[in-house]
Amino acid sequence: MTVVSCPTCGKKVEWKPENKFRPFCSERCKQIDLGAWAEEKYTIPGAPPGDADDESISKE
Repeated sequence: MTVVSCPTCGKKVEWKPENKFRPFCSERCKQIDLGAWAEEKYTIPGAPPGDADDESISKE
């Protein structure tokens, strides 16, 4: 059996089909994480808009 840590609170969670909130330990932790995404507390790294790649396209 695989055991993971809840991304929100760190509680150990069994990774099994019966756990409908996995990888979270509860609905509460799942909602906290969703709220963090909605408030843009998490970001995906990437180049800022207007990077050098955009300039090469406009010169063609």
